[in-house]
Parts: sequence; structure tokens; C-alpha cells
Amino acid sequence: MKGFSQKFTDFPDYILKITREIWEERGIATLNHYYAEDIPMRFPEGVSMGNQKTMNGTLATLAEFPDRELTGEDVIWSGNEDDGFLSSHRLLTMGTHMGDGYFGPATGKRFVIRAIADCAAINDQINDEWLIRDTAGIVLQLGMKPKKFARNLINREGGPENCVKPFCPAVDVDGPYKGHGNDNEWGQRMSDILTRMMNKDFAVIRGEYDRAVQIEHPASTTAHSWADTERLWMGLRSSFPNAKLRIKHQIGREDPMLSPRAAVRWSLHGKHDGWGMFGRPTGADVYVMGFTHAEFGPRGLRREWTLFDHVSIWKQIMMQMG
Repeated sequence: MKGFSQKFTDFPDYILKITREIWEERGIATLNHYYAEDIPMRFPEGVSMGNQKTMNGTLATLAEFPDRELTGEDVIWSGNEDDGFLSSHRLLTMGTHMGDGYFGPATGKRFVIRAIADCAAINDQINDEWLIRDTAGIVLQLGMKPKKFARNLINREGGPENCVKPFCPAVDVDGPYKGHGNDNEWGQRMSDILTRMMNKDFAVIRGEYDRAVQIEHPASTTAHSWADTERLWMGLRSSFPNAKLRIKHQIGREDPMLSPRAAVRWSLHGKHDGWGMFGRPTGADVYVMGFTHAEFGPRGLRREWTLFDHVSIWKQIMMQMG
């Protein structure tokens, strides 16, 4: 690839290899090369600017989970050598809570969750990023509850007025990546499915999903077939029934030896004015950053992975409502 080291055979190979080099080979200092000095990184928890903050965060995570592994399940990508690439990288990540840190005193418990990172790269360097990890899944596997964990975060960060503000458009920053993905039919198909669900047309699940679908959702949730898929998506939508969906980025791909795939980054922004997975309606203004990956088969959407952050949603609700 033009502008990239010859040790990488293609863009997915680049993403998979540098992830392993940084995390599992403990090459934290390589971020000085692989990440732009002023890179913006957006998480449901907030925004981080610059590769030094990324390096410090990586170091803190490894101190808390010294055996941390990040195994790449898929890289769904778009772009080219001249304009730059965007990878939507889905990982299965695991580790043992052996050090004190963000998740509290060491518990000795092990977790296995998924994360998805959208990374823009050009000339051997990542210069823009969006990332979600299943924080609720970690919290639950370490023996805590996401709502209580969010409350404790607010308290230890100085209360509702002083705590770290979760990500929303008001705290977003402009980065160098201006793309919106590609126009492949599979990305468009997934965007259409999300749009129909957020328009409360949940018949789309039985119309577009394989009856034997397997889905992976936040809080380490695995479900199968139509009824549980409907329950999970309805639980989100019914919590924010009037919130506005925006498709931020969509990619579709057809690659040798792989099913047709899609990666969609989306947001849902509006009031917590309905009963659902976040309990009693509070009227709080909530911003949901979401990622969905999908694989399609001969009978429809056969595997779906969706991530959003329960902890950051609870944090937004409690910051406003007490």
C-alpha cells in the first residue's frame, strides 16, 4: 500500500498487526508513530485529544488488566491509498482484573467482551478514531451493576457539575476524516434496517433477519431468533421513543471466503421519555453512540453485533436527574 510499511499486505493486515503490536506485544511507544500527535478519539465516555493521552490510557488499562488480549474478529473497511482508509474493526477482548484502576479495586475476575473501533488512516498513521467497548459487559462480569457503577463514577469524579461529560455533539471536535463510507448495497441494507426499526417498523426483523439469527448486544448479551432480537431493539427504542436516528458512516463489503458484511456507525439523540431498558422515564436528554456490524446469508441477516454504552447512558440520565 502506498505510504504504508511493506510489512503490511493490505489495510486489514495493517489494522490487525498494529493492534497486536500495541497491546499484546506491549509496544505502547509505537503509538508515537502509528497515531497522529493530535488525534481526536471519541468514546461514549467523552473525547480524548492526542496520542500521549492514548498512550497513557493504554498503559493504565494494561496495569489494571495485565494479561489483556485483543483478538480481531473482522475489519470492515472502505477508502483508498490516495484519500485514506476507514476501518471498522471488531475485536473480542479479554483480561483478568489484577490491578486497581478505573473499574475499582482488583477483583481477580476475568472478562470477555467485544469492542468496535472506527479508525481513519493514511500514510501509515491513524489520525481519527471512534471507539466503543462493552463497558457494561466488563462491569457485570466483575460483579457490579452498570447503573450503580455510573453513579459511583459521577461521585468520584466530583459530582454532576464536575464529572467527565459523556460524548455528545456539544463536546465533539472536528477531525481530518470527512468520509461517509461507501455505497455498497450491504451497507445500505443495514442502514435501511436500522432506520426502519427506529421508525418503529419492527416487522423489518422478521422480514430481513434469518430466523436462526445470532445477535451480540451490549452487557455481554447473546440472543437468537426473532423474538429476542425484537425485545432487545424495542427495549432501546422504547426508552427513547422520539429520539432522532442519524447514520454517521456506513460500509458494505463483499470479500473472498466471507459473507457479505456491513458496518454502520449511528447515533440516537433525544429524551428519555419512555419505559424500556433504562427504567422509569426521566425526560433526560441522552445521546447514544452506536455501532452495528452484520453478516448476510441466503435467508437474510444471519449474524449481528451491536454496541452502545449502558454506563454512559445511565451517567447522562443521573447527571441530569440526580
